[in-house]
Amino acid sequence: MVLLALYLVAITAEAMTAALAAGRRDMDWIGVCIIACVTALGGGSVRDVLLGHYPLTWVQHPEYLWITAGAAMLTALIAPVMRRLRSLFLLLDALGLVVFTVIGCQIGLEMQLPITVVLISGMITGCAGGVLRDVLCNDIPLLFRKELYASVSVVTGVLFIGAQAMALHSDISMLVAMTIGLAMRMLALRYNWQMPKFVYRDEWR
Repeated sequence: MVLLALYLVAITAEAMTAALAAGRRDMDWIGVCIIACVTALGGGSVRDVLLGHYPLTWVQHPEYLWITAGAAMLTALIAPVMRRLRSLFLLLDALGLVVFTVIGCQIGLEMQLPITVVLISGMITGCAGGVLRDVLCNDIPLLFRKELYASVSVVTGVLFIGAQAMALHSDISMLVAMTIGLAMRMLALRYNWQMPKFVYRDEWR
């Protein structure tokens, strides 16, 4: 139940931040709702299609579409005050990343997939929605930039899988993995921690 509550908070927050991204591209309200739904539910959908895990989450629970679309519409209405809540949404976005990652890993473990695939399942769930949002909004995906994002997902997944391998209770495994992953993401934002960049300027002739 706790994980479900966190999931609902996460998809709501992701939908609201996606709505702001759509607004910066001057999209109409339908476009805003579509971007919000794709961002909040797209990671899980990509995971399920790749792993053959059916039905898709939003097909099994169509109310999630209404939640994300409603969050997007609310965001469009209160957009002028959203700037004051930036810190809160950075926290909620980070929470969404680690929650989605743990859910993805959990599904991979339930399907008895190899550990590498379980880890990738978690990373896809955590990151793919943001990639879809950025591509649709014509931005460079956050996943491919220098800040710590995908790496946080990987660390969260490794911790969760490791805790499960040690036969810790599922709730403890989730708590440890999400707490450390969340702290890592917030510290990266606070102190501007970055991944090494690859810079190459020469042209091939």
